[in-house]
Amino acid sequence: MAAELLEAIGLLEENALHPARTIARTIRETGKDAVGCFPIYTPDEIVYAAGFIPVGMWGGKTEIHGADKYLPGFCCSIMRSNMEMGIRNAYDFLKAVIIPAFCDTLKCVCENWKVAVPQIPLIPMVYPQNRNTDCGMKYMEDEFRRVQAELEKISGETIGDAALETAFGVYENYRREMRTFVAEAQKHPTLIDARTRHLIIKAGFFMDKAEYTKIIRVVNAGLAAAGSEAGGVRKVVVTGLLTEPIEVLEILRDNGIAVASDDVAQESRQFRVPARDTGTAIEKMIGRIADQRGCTFLYEEKKTKGAMLQEMIRQTDSVGLIVCMMKFCDPEEFDYPIVKQAMDEIRIPVLYLEIEQQMESFEQVRTRIQSFAEMLS
Repeated sequence: MAAELLEAIGLLEENALHPARTIARTIRETGKDAVGCFPIYTPDEIVYAAGFIPVGMWGGKTEIHGADKYLPGFCCSIMRSNMEMGIRNAYDFLKAVIIPAFCDTLKCVCENWKVAVPQIPLIPMVYPQNRNTDCGMKYMEDEFRRVQAELEKISGETIGDAALETAFGVYENYRREMRTFVAEAQKHPTLIDARTRHLIIKAGFFMDKAEYTKIIRVVNAGLAAAGSEAGGVRKVVVTGLLTEPIEVLEILRDNGIAVASDDVAQESRQFRVPARDTGTAIEKMIGRIADQRGCTFLYEEKKTKGAMLQEMIRQTDSVGLIVCMMKFCDPEEFDYPIVKQAMDEIRIPVLYLEIEQQMESFEQVRTRIQSFAEMLS
């Protein structure tokens, strides 16, 4: 295995495991300030065009104390962790925070953030329910322009169309390389196991996308040159909001279960949709949201998530589906019956794992994954 490939993988894993250190280094090396981006689908290209580094805010393992004053215990652990770390001043290096209000919890976070973390300016935004209509697309444009205006106030600089086009190009290059990565990764289920695959993708939330894309190109080239690995693992598709804590992925790896493809909000949902060929940068950003299918957080009158997962199973020759259900995530829970029915139709076994970021014991999860692995074999 080429040393350059292993070095690139190790670097990205390290960056993902130590977000604060990675972000600090990114700020230092680029000379840019950072803007926090709550899940999911924040207009990162506008943030980048404004001269900031968009930083993914996906929570983390931490003791919850101050956040209990603002969010009840039945809110998802990502939002409680973000609020807790905001109250503890862990995010004070951010110049602003963007929060898209996809669910009731995010709406509550928007209002409580103003009181609990007043030192960090808040930029809330809302996507339209009917995003494929002319009026829905016009609304999205107005929202993106409003976010642009807010960022201009913070930076003190006008964001020109040329800067937007350049930023969009950087992000399209990133998304293109990431689609290549997930395709190559499934050919190397031992080298790019469930844990490594996740960390490689996650590292991009804390780095300048141009620099991150250079490293991913090295990984993709190395994987392509290495050729496909032999079998011996059980390939699955994973769906959910995110697949952490990391211990869950380590248990999958230890039981010979490899992630062949995913429908995870923190992973492939970020980059799986190619941009349209025509239009301005803003219009292409709108098009990517309009063209997104099978996402729990975007309204679809005719739910396509089940059919999409069936196709992912077929394309990757996977033998099972793992549902990583974030505890108290109502939108994901509402979609589970659709997902289960779709898997029953093609006789694919489903493992339902309820997870949260503050988990301390993983023995029950370990037992369930071990049993699922035996069933798949």
